[in-house]
Amino acid sequence: MADLKHTHLLTMELTVDYAGIKSIGKTPAGLRRIAPVTGGAFSGERLRGKVQGGADWVINRPDGVMVIDVRLTLETDDGALIYLTYQGRFLAEPDAMRRFGKGEQLEPHEFSLAMIARFECGDERYAWLNNAVVVGTGEQTPTGPIYTLFEVG
Repeated sequence: MADLKHTHLLTMELTVDYAGIKSIGKTPAGLRRIAPVTGGAFSGERLRGKVQGGADWVINRPDGVMVIDVRLTLETDDGALIYLTYQGRFLAEPDAMRRFGKGEQLEPHEFSLAMIARFECGDERYAWLNNAVVVGTGEQTPTGPIYTLFEVG
């Protein structure tokens, strides 16, 4: 079996306005909330810049899994705008999820945060992102997640 070829694409730190989270309430899919992303930064070998904003349309499912659905606007240091969307999940044991839900900082070994990402960009300098297959992992911080994204293939 061949190894999965991958290269580091970027590391992205998000600033989340936890106080500004809007709760839609319990829906058939689970507890729906919208968490504003107010900023952040990203850097990698081929691109770097600032997170201009966006949001995470979070669902806490009845089985205890938190599903993330994030949409962001990125601006590179050289002025290109990029749309980034990613979906994933935050897994933890029930006790850790309860503590996380109360705003507690979890230890890295207590959870798994993984995602798949898609980029869209009309700037020719970054058109290669439109065809990139990207996966990532995340860690929790008090101000928002930090993601490490990898291009596959």
